[in-house]
Amino acid sequence: MPTITEEVRRAPRRDAAANREALLAAASATLNEHPDAGLEAIAAAAGLTRRAVYGHFAGRDELIAALIDSGAARLNHIAATVDHPHTPTAVALLGARLWHALEHVRLMAAMAVREPHVEQAARALAPVRERLGALVERGIDDGTLRADLAADTLARLIERSAIAVLLEASVARLTDAEGHRLVMLSVLSTAGLDWRAAGALIAAAPELAFEAAA
Repeated sequence: MPTITEEVRRAPRRDAAANREALLAAASATLNEHPDAGLEAIAAAAGLTRRAVYGHFAGRDELIAALIDSGAARLNHIAATVDHPHTPTAVALLGARLWHALEHVRLMAAMAVREPHVEQAARALAPVRERLGALVERGIDDGTLRADLAADTLARLIERSAIAVLLEASVARLTDAEGHRLVMLSVLSTAGLDWRAAGALIAAAPELAFEAAA
């Protein structure tokens, strides 16, 4: 069993780890609401002082960098576990599952188009892009996705259509269910399905139901 001295030494480490997680959670929530929020607002949301932030991060950019890496790890895991034999369903399901990682997704979408974090977000989300690219290539090959565009171009357009929905959600205050449906309609339309076919697929595939995807 650990001695009292060892427990005393470990306590500050546990507190520091808890404070760091609190800062990351507060930064995610605060920046989702106010992308330009400063360290004072983030520290206050975590119940800490601005000075306490500097015990963990050199500044705002380093805090955001850590948040991007944390969020990307979750999104990359989601992308790696999503599949379906019908490629359009797989593409829609990927969009829906990512949507349900709401806090991380909205923040990553915002950071993906804002300097100075564009390159880091792009690198961190490379596995998501690779997974989407593989699905697009498969869909073009099996004839279920549009074939009039190169696979890499189509994958980028699908990604951007999903980001557009996520950014719209932060303005329009969509409910989870509304965003869930809209992101699937957007990516399927970009992938080559007309709005009727996209709606019919969403209605028919049980995997794409709001409760199932969540």
